[in-house]
Amino acid sequence: MSNDSPQKAILVVFAVALVCSVVVSVAAISLRPYQLAHQIFNRAQHIVKLADLMPTNAEALSKKDLMDIFLQLDARVIDIDAGKFAKNLNPVTFDQRKAAADPGRSVTIPAEHDVARLGRRSRFANVYLVWDGGQLKRIILPIHGQGMWSTIYGYIALQADLNTIAGVTFYEQGETPGLGTQIQLPDWQAKWQGRQLWDENGELRFRIATGRVAAESAAARYEVDALSGATVTASGITSLVHYWFGEYGFQPFLTYLREMPPSRADN
Repeated sequence: MSNDSPQKAILVVFAVALVCSVVVSVAAISLRPYQLAHQIFNRAQHIVKLADLMPTNAEALSKKDLMDIFLQLDARVIDIDAGKFAKNLNPVTFDQRKAAADPGRSVTIPAEHDVARLGRRSRFANVYLVWDGGQLKRIILPIHGQGMWSTIYGYIALQADLNTIAGVTFYEQGETPGLGTQIQLPDWQAKWQGRQLWDENGELRFRIATGRVAAESAAARYEVDALSGATVTASGITSLVHYWFGEYGFQPFLTYLREMPPSRADN
């Protein structure tokens, strides 16, 4: 076959493409364990911070030491629909994202209730209880929902009253750089601390405001300052909070906890 033959050129292109695809596939497979390890460590880091267990010298903390702190947390799986702990699922191995794609472990969310635009959600969720001796100090709950361009994933920590926000973190998002990505700024996340989800009548009042919230206003108890230039992302954050703390999210579970306070011995 001549070097100038069109057939030979096509064969060379095909061979190069095949070799490249094999190299990429092998690299992806070989790097997958490292990627998963990084994801687990990243989430653990966020959870430990929300648990208020991060030492003051966090910069010098090794990955092993941080994971040791994380593994000491009282991790459990809850049945979202039943509003109770799921005794038959292991919080170490349960994967909420995978469960959302499993018809046997997930549910379709009716459109009229799907304010977070999830489509489907897992029937179960990983939660983390933080104890001060025998007293519940705070509980950390996973949240996610659609922003402007991406699914936003995070955690909210509630104080022992199960209404006051102790902290929030968003560990994964693909929003507009410099605008929607403001949700990951520590200064903005700090404004969530002390805000409440429900008012005294049980109405879910929390939201991201459309402007700056005056400290002396009645709204300051439930609202967080707006995200400048990121109205759609801010609206998405409000919506995902309203879904996860509504009657089709964690509200039944939190009601159960108030009526049947957990003990540290429950596993």
